[in-house]
Order: sequence, then C-alpha cells, then structure tokens
Amino acid sequence: MTKQDKPENRKHSGVTRRGFFKRASFTVASAAIVDSGLMDTKEATAAPSSFVGPGRTPIQLRINGTERRVEVEPHNTLAEVLRFKLGLTGTKVVCDRGSCSACTVWLDSTPVCSCMMLAVDVGDRAITTIEGLAKGEDLHSVQAAFIEYDAQQCGYCTPGMVMSCAALLARNSNPTLEDVQAATSGNLCRCGTYPKVFEATLAAAKSIQSGRS
Repeated sequence: MTKQDKPENRKHSGVTRRGFFKRASFTVASAAIVDSGLMDTKEATAAPSSFVGPGRTPIQLRINGTERRVEVEPHNTLAEVLRFKLGLTGTKVVCDRGSCSACTVWLDSTPVCSCMMLAVDVGDRAITTIEGLAKGEDLHSVQAAFIEYDAQQCGYCTPGMVMSCAALLARNSNPTLEDVQAATSGNLCRCGTYPKVFEATLAAAKSIQSGRS
C-alpha cells in the first residue's frame, strides 16, 4: 500500500456506513406506508391544515340542553371541564382512569366515562350530566328510587350509578335483575351497596311502566 492509499490520507465522504443504512431504512419505510394506503400522497407530503393547541382553545359544548362556551387545554378531559370549569360537580372524578365509572355522563344518550374523553373531541354531541336528569324540582324515577331505597352511602359512585341505571331504563323499561347487573357492571361501589342499587332500579322501572314518571 502506498502512502497515498493509507486510510488516514483518504478524504472522508461525509456518509458513514451507519448513516447510509438509516437513510435507506427511512426511505423504504416511508414508501411502504404510502403504498399500503395508511397515508395517501397528500398526507405524506403536507402537514395537516388544522390542529388544536398547544394553548387554550375555545369550544362550545351542548350540556343538558344548553350551549356552553369554554376555553380548554387540549389535554383537558370532559370530566375536568364539567367539574372545574363549568361547576357541574355532580360528575365525580374518582379513579381518573376509566375503571370505576363514577364520572359517567351521556353522550347522545350513551353512557361514557367522561374522564376518558378529551373535551375537544366531544364536538356537537349532546352531553347529559346527573344535573340534567331532573326536570326542575321533579327528580328522575331512578333518582327518586335511589333515595327511597337508600341506594347510596358515601356518594362517590352514586352519580355514575344513577346515569348507568337511567340509561338502561331509557332503552329497556322492563329490565330483569340480570339486565341491571350488566348495566352497572362497570360501576365500582366500594361501600358494597349493589343490592340496594338493583332494588331501586327495578322499582324505578315499575314506576315508569305505571306512568308515574
């Protein structure tokens, strides 16, 4: 090997072996994503035209039949906005990870855990909270039955239980005990008042059937 052929005298090309393979891998992966249909050509070449955040964003929510405007952070859950920004404290935040259902509200009449939904994702869907079940001073049949049958103890799970049971009766006015058990299977009561909850819900169903509510 001559002096001019020695490695230390060669000019560095600027591309290492590792860098070459990184670039090649990225190019192949990008092409595969586009070809697979997971991303079309426009999405591959252009950024989204609109996004939420990173700061506060004004949104409009339809809650208990009333339009409410509120500024939220993109990370704010619906439960946080209802309780801490709009003062609807009937919705309880207990586990804050979707395992106890104390924060249950309705979205277009479907029960959901509001701690697991971002407020910015609600859109124009109608929100019903525990405050929206009663009509003025007239309690919903489930609310009245919970009082009559002593179906609450510490009260943390009660709003979520009521919302789940009321949703059941809205779609099935003549439920069986098994139906009530299934409807509340995601609602955690640490006080163990499930038998009273079941009894109250079945009584509320009879009240609805008889036309008293």
